[in-house]
Amino acid sequence: MNRQAQAAVLLLTGGAILHAGLTDLYLRYVKAGLRPLLLTAGVVLIATAIATVWYERRSPRPQRDGDGERDGDGERDGDGDGGGHAHRDGDGHAHREPRIAWLMVLPLLALVLVSPPALGSYSAMRTGTALQKQPWGFAELPKGDTVRLSLVDYAGRAAYDHGRSLDDRRIRTAGFLAVGSDGTPYLMRMALSCCAADAQPVKIGLTGRTPTVLRPDTWLEVTGTYTGKQTKDPVNDGIIPFLNVTETKPIKAPKDPYDESWNG
Repeated sequence: MNRQAQAAVLLLTGGAILHAGLTDLYLRYVKAGLRPLLLTAGVVLIATAIATVWYERRSPRPQRDGDGERDGDGERDGDGDGGGHAHRDGDGHAHREPRIAWLMVLPLLALVLVSPPALGSYSAMRTGTALQKQPWGFAELPKGDTVRLSLVDYAGRAAYDHGRSLDDRRIRTAGFLAVGSDGTPYLMRMALSCCAADAQPVKIGLTGRTPTVLRPDTWLEVTGTYTGKQTKDPVNDGIIPFLNVTETKPIKAPKDPYDESWNG
């Protein structure tokens, strides 16, 4: 890979990262708080590509004879060994750039050609719940008969607060649907620490007036009441609390499919 090719790869990679960061595409890979770092990385790669081209144009050209390149001592420099392309530094010494450097193109192709869907029920049911550590405490809930909570907040209160703050309250939350091997419906959100590679689900079981048709990965807004029913996640023995459902409504998938509020 010569300098021009390196610059082209850097430029395209930086442009692809900027495109992802300036749209919602980056939310498929990392959590929203990392957007400034992605944009910075894209700008740095593009600037590096421009600097590489500028440096290459300013570098002196090696002299060639009829048989090929010669260095400062008159020795011919070819590429007969197949080890890669050769370039010279400012002192006239030849250095070979390994062809393995072309592997840098693979992440670029993956970023440009592949737009992975957000992780859903298939991954969630095969990953243990993130609800394994008790939070430090719970904020006071707002007044009113019906309170809107994130699924993570409800799961934490139901599992570790024994429902003290949830008694006599109607809870409204949202997530995507998954179905256990025994037919039990679960509502879930994927929690990120950094990126989709470390995503873990937070799960609540549904009981009561559950949907008659259970379609995995359907996003639902669920209204219900606290129930003391719990079960153990078969993957990691984490706690899965339940919600007694009184009403369900299909909703569109959110712009950010990952729930970032869980840091347990």
